[in-house]
Amino acid sequence: MKALQFLAVVLTALALVPGGAHLLAMPNKLGLDETAYFAVQGIYRGWALLGIILVVALAADLALVVGARRQPAPFRLALAGVLCLVATLAVFFLWTNPANQATANWTAVPDDWMALRLQWEYSHAANALLTLAALCLVTLSVLRWRPG
Repeated sequence: MKALQFLAVVLTALALVPGGAHLLAMPNKLGLDETAYFAVQGIYRGWALLGIILVVALAADLALVVGARRQPAPFRLALAGVLCLVATLAVFFLWTNPANQATANWTAVPDDWMALRLQWEYSHAANALLTLAALCLVTLSVLRWRPG
């Protein structure tokens, strides 16, 4: 169980890295003009592969939920963490991905690019906060765990 707990915490922390990077870059990016913003967005090419980390973290956190099913507090905390990670997928598919599609992954400039930029940036900020909440909840679940 200790190995699973360790993996759940570490993988959830790793899932926070890309979202945290987006959140920290957001204040500097919101003031960029069209040319600069689209140039900067190019640094994210290939980042879609980081979604694998989220899927693996979700699997580890789900396993933690199953392992904690006999301990009410750790179970509820781990389940809440899983729900936060599931919510990040909803945010991605409802707001982030449509902005990616409308801009051909930020290689085409539609007329409403500024609204799409806000949608994209704020959806990433929301996901960073949801993933941080998941990390806190999973960590609290592990800390509340009672052996035996």
